[in-house]
Amino acid sequence: MGPITGEDGLARCPWAAATAQLRDYHDREWGVRVHGEAAYLERMTLEGFQSGLSWAIILAKRPGFRAAFAGFDADRIAAYDEGDVERLLTDPGIVRNRRKIEATLTNARATVALREDGGLEQLILAHTPADEPPPVTVADWAARTTESALLAKELKRRGFVFVGPTTMYALMQAVGLVDPHLAGCHRRGSCG
Repeated sequence: MGPITGEDGLARCPWAAATAQLRDYHDREWGVRVHGEAAYLERMTLEGFQSGLSWAIILAKRPGFRAAFAGFDADRIAAYDEGDVERLLTDPGIVRNRRKIEATLTNARATVALREDGGLEQLILAHTPADEPPPVTVADWAARTTESALLAKELKRRGFVFVGPTTMYALMQAVGLVDPHLAGCHRRGSCG
């Protein structure tokens, strides 16, 4: 399946046709470069929470995640304790999964520690893959790449968790390290 043309006459990646919220995310954010530690920590966290769930669920709960995790301020999250974990397990504004909540705290602490070596943003950007031919259909989308596997390995070495190669490739797509849009999608070539 290739791009789908919406009621507005614009061709989009097929998943963006499901809801207005997904369409807006596709058109405004997916594949667009972000800047700053909090932006990278947020995307990494959301991609980790999405594992095993639909992106629509995570996107709908995004305001709740931002509130629960202090706007993805690594210092504030790193200071969370077991009481905060218990509190978050009762927060209906987020996905209430103990392992993923604890992973967020672990990753915030690893993010703070990584500042001594250039920071999270620099580490992720250092794994930017070379440009590849655009995918034509959804079957052409990779689930993981050599670069995402290397990024996952380095992040794990630095103390991060819930950062497997597939999740890291989704992160690379989300933050514009690769142009994830299908050939023919109106966003192809306009990101990054």
